[in-house]
Amino acid sequence: MTGHTGTRAELAEAVFREVGLSRNECAKLVESVLDLIAEAVARGETVKISSFGSFSIRSKGQRVGRNPKTGHEVPILPRRVLVFHASHVLKDLINQVEGSAAEARAGAEAAKTPSSASSESP
Repeated sequence: MTGHTGTRAELAEAVFREVGLSRNECAKLVESVLDLIAEAVARGETVKISSFGSFSIRSKGQRVGRNPKTGHEVPILPRRVLVFHASHVLKDLINQVEGSAAEARAGAEAAKTPSSASSESP
């Protein structure tokens, strides 16, 4: 895992490089798309982005939780939560990239360890 979080500014910069509009227009475009997605999900609509995934709202009922430190039971109020389901295309891409990285690491490790044939003396 890279540990890097993408930002709105980086998205706008990527759109700028790809589309060629001005940086300000790209920033406004990214903001507009994200606002439209957020507003639709807040209204309870499911937002599907082809080859990426879908965002939806799920209602969770009230339940009893437990404070791990004290062990006291605490009611957790009903709430709505955002749910993201990745598309199979995105899942396949993630697994393909992860698989390629794992193969590259395995190849690099194999190259570092000397083989038994090369360590023997004639």
